[in-house]
Amino acid sequence: MNMRYISTRNNSPAVTFAEAVTQGMVPSGGLFVPQNVPSADFSKLAGQSYQKTAVSVLTPYMDGFDGPEIESCVGMAYNAETFDIPEVAKTVSIGGNRHILELWHGPTAAFKDMALQIMPQFMKHSKVKCGDGSHTLILVATSGDTGKAALEGFKNRDGISIAVFYPHGGVSEVQKLQMATTDGANTQVIAVRGNFDDCQNGVKALFGDDKLRDEAKGRGIKFSSANSINWGRLCPQIVYYVKSYLDLVQSGGISYGDKIDFCVPTGNFGNILAGYYAMEMGLPIRKLICASNKNNVLTDFFKTGVYDRNREFHKTMSPSMDILISSNLERFLFEMSGRGADKVSGWYESLAKDGKFSVGSDIIGRMNSLIEAHWVDEAEALETIGSLFRGCKYVMDTHTAVACAAAGRSAGDVPCVIVSTASPYKFSVDVLKGLGIASDSGNEFESVRRLYLSGAGGIHRAVDGLMDKPVRHDRVIDISEMREAVRGLL
Repeated sequence: MNMRYISTRNNSPAVTFAEAVTQGMVPSGGLFVPQNVPSADFSKLAGQSYQKTAVSVLTPYMDGFDGPEIESCVGMAYNAETFDIPEVAKTVSIGGNRHILELWHGPTAAFKDMALQIMPQFMKHSKVKCGDGSHTLILVATSGDTGKAALEGFKNRDGISIAVFYPHGGVSEVQKLQMATTDGANTQVIAVRGNFDDCQNGVKALFGDDKLRDEAKGRGIKFSSANSINWGRLCPQIVYYVKSYLDLVQSGGISYGDKIDFCVPTGNFGNILAGYYAMEMGLPIRKLICASNKNNVLTDFFKTGVYDRNREFHKTMSPSMDILISSNLERFLFEMSGRGADKVSGWYESLAKDGKFSVGSDIIGRMNSLIEAHWVDEAEALETIGSLFRGCKYVMDTHTAVACAAAGRSAGDVPCVIVSTASPYKFSVDVLKGLGIASDSGNEFESVRRLYLSGAGGIHRAVDGLMDKPVRHDRVIDISEMREAVRGLL
């Protein structure tokens, strides 16, 4: 099978996996999606390691890569040096037919490591396959976790540089320091006065800037992305849905073929979209539960069919979900509209012009057959942290708490896996509040110590000692200065 990738807006010729990875996104707008979603018999993977599961799941998407190349990519990404546990990702029971999928055992304590440790391997091989001898400048917008995970994945890679933009004052102190202390000769981290949507829109504008792209090309440089707008970032995330389901089969919690739910804390819609692709490949999923915080644009959309970003932006204790433009929703709508590129183009023209669009009742019906949406306020998320700790001594971060609370509202008695996206040590001040332990100073690193003493388990290596590292990146710019900042990097 020759797997090719097409644009959600029908404005690009079909490309190979390698071309989709190196380009990042469709230059004239739109996102690459697989020409068809492969089907699979996942029952054959029961009992296999994460690495072998990854090879099996990824192979049909990576036409043009041979078996040894795919195995090399997987082996370089998922090993004892990069992940703290041999399972790579672990599914833990918390009672009551609920489970937590821990995706934060990688180098930066966030689920983004699951894809951003393998993506540099994809990029290295893809450049060779495309005959691309240019220097790659990776442009990243982050709401907190993608930035550090991308920096760790790409730092000191030959032929690649990376520039990360994050919202000034819009990430936790731990997230900020993780990025600001990053070493590597090829890394740049820049704070932007604005929110994540401003950063993301700014990066998308840079990709669509023909004059800037030509200037870069004249210097032997091409742009690419490590955000989930890049298919090479998104497709590895399919793997852990498959592995978690099979782990439940292995433990005897379910029999293969039994349907389960996954509840996903959602901002940019990439993580939950990977679950959708797993479902389309044949994984027995009943529903995906889309959990949002007070920035509940997605919850409203799934209930009404109206996507309206013209609303107040809230800074919350789950900052990686503080997003009003969920980029990967475009891929989902492409599928829900019967791959209607013209419809998608019209919707996103309206979003760019008016900040909103609406879909018909037929599409609302299709969406709601697959996805159930809820949003959770700060008080309920804090209460959820406390109640789970009191019930089974399990400590979770603020984003996972949003998902855990949302899962409790879902109808049905099937098992539910809550997708845990970060170590509680990354958001220690608010986790302590949830546990009912006052943090007098609000100092995140004092809170890390107190969280450890409360019984939260070992301090994650990404946080331990972070306060003592030298700050290497402290630049702050306005949104209007992003273009000149990139020109300076050229």
